[in-house]
Amino acid sequence: MTTATYEVLAASSDHAVAVTIAFIGGLIVACALIWAVRVGMRVMDKDTHHPAPEEQPHLPETGPVREMREMREPDEMPVVTRDGRRLLPHELHRASTRTGKDQKPRRWLPGSSGSFGGGGLGHT
Repeated sequence: MTTATYEVLAASSDHAVAVTIAFIGGLIVACALIWAVRVGMRVMDKDTHHPAPEEQPHLPETGPVREMREMREPDEMPVVTRDGRRLLPHELHRASTRTGKDQKPRRWLPGSSGSFGGGGLGHT
């Protein structure tokens, strides 16, 4: 195509009508999107319950909850109960450990190897 062809296409009334129609179509789509957002915001404001300040969670009176550290020991599960019948699933408790009797944390002992098969002398 030559420059003359471009000039003829730009000057034709069909091109101007097509651009105008595309512009008006874009405006309609933009207005429809704005309307949909506003309607959605109105619906959300009516439907959702915003909690009042007294309904918000508060700290306990004793203050924030802190991490608790304890030494645990395995809780062995008996195969049968004392009366000779087997345990059923609803009779089991949820944890396989319990709070240990000795709450003093284990420390590294000088002279121990530190790892299994580490080549050290171990406990002497």
